[in-house]
Amino acid sequence: MNAPKRIMVDMSATLIHHGHVRLLKQAKQLGHVVVALTTDEEIRSKKGYEPELDYTARAEVLLAMRDVDEVVPSPWLLDEAFLAQHNIDLLVHGHDNSNPIAAEKLHILPRTEGISSTQLRARVLKAVSQKMEANS
Repeated sequence: MNAPKRIMVDMSATLIHHGHVRLLKQAKQLGHVVVALTTDEEIRSKKGYEPELDYTARAEVLLAMRDVDEVVPSPWLLDEAFLAQHNIDLLVHGHDNSNPIAAEKLHILPRTEGISSTQLRARVLKAVSQKMEANS
């Protein structure tokens, strides 16, 4: 019997939401799921903010999910060498993929409409700002 395919999903997972859960569930249907989790340093340099949870905490949360088999630290962009280093058969990503990966090693899935970590972060900041204004 052949070993299951090794499927990589790359994410920052700074604020995990149902879009992440759906993506991981679909990836799990394809094989053994390895999450390439963006390091704290890469989040700071590429996104320009401190992650709400550090790498260790984000990895712990992901590893507690039934559809995640492994978590590995990753740079912002993945390339063929990174996939080869981790023996990955297929990279699963949302339609906004910018990783320079050959089409035959890439499986694009639609993003979950109406949700993103950026949107969640903005909602929280807006609520905090409104509360502060109301209390002043």
